[in-house]
Amino acid sequence: MLEQCKITGFADEIDSSFAVQLRVLEELNQKYLELRGADGIGVADLTISKAQELKKQMQDKNIGVSAIGSPIGKIGIADDFAPHFESYKHIVELAQLFETPYIRMFSFYLPHNANPEDYREQVFERMGKMVDYAKQENVILLHENEKGIYGAMAEECALLQKEFYGENFKAIFDFANFIQCNQDTLQAYEMLAPYIAYIHVKDAMKETGEVVLPGHGDGQLASIFSRLNDKGFVGYLSLEPHLFHFAGLDNLEKNPGAKKESNGILAYKAAHGSLLELLK
Repeated sequence: MLEQCKITGFADEIDSSFAVQLRVLEELNQKYLELRGADGIGVADLTISKAQELKKQMQDKNIGVSAIGSPIGKIGIADDFAPHFESYKHIVELAQLFETPYIRMFSFYLPHNANPEDYREQVFERMGKMVDYAKQENVILLHENEKGIYGAMAEECALLQKEFYGENFKAIFDFANFIQCNQDTLQAYEMLAPYIAYIHVKDAMKETGEVVLPGHGDGQLASIFSRLNDKGFVGYLSLEPHLFHFAGLDNLEKNPGAKKESNGILAYKAAHGSLLELLK
């Protein structure tokens, strides 16, 4: 199933050391990673010289970057957008350096219990500026559904896609994030199927929100993978295990939650093995 897809993943969940990340990926024969952090540095804070150093290490291992796992759009809707846009331009430069068109991004945190419709105009104005720059620089923004942002639920994600979908704006589908928002993943998939270009392989339990091995939660991964296979999906399947309390997790998750494994290498390998089982 999904034979034409390529497995990638957030290797910073393996270890903060980039050398260790690459060693484990090599052991798994995984040829791509989604670059979010290396040597304890978040991707948005990488200098060009550090990025060039990382690229050389990757070339030596014949490993490429599937996407920049950026934090773009993970600021409050009321926060100053100008410095964030400058960070975005740096992320675009990094994507070009690493020779990937894809940049993972979000649609801004809203006030607690806010009605997304009240902030639609502001979100769309900011998103439009970023999409225009993506067109100018020939990169592709991948919007990820995420807890607490405008695009937390499938309905808002679909509105974004209907407005901006095209050569430079597409969707990431993240199973666990939908589950943690009490969104049925199959329902979400049916709403977003025409726009999905990239998959985050992360499963969770509906009752607790706890992230579990792919295929062991309520994400309906097997069913959705089958549907993707039937429609000829050929994108990346990106492992985001969230089974280990890795460096930087508290900055990524507003509610880090549940018990984590004690070893990032074992956690990542376990998630990788579960994905391979699902693909049989």
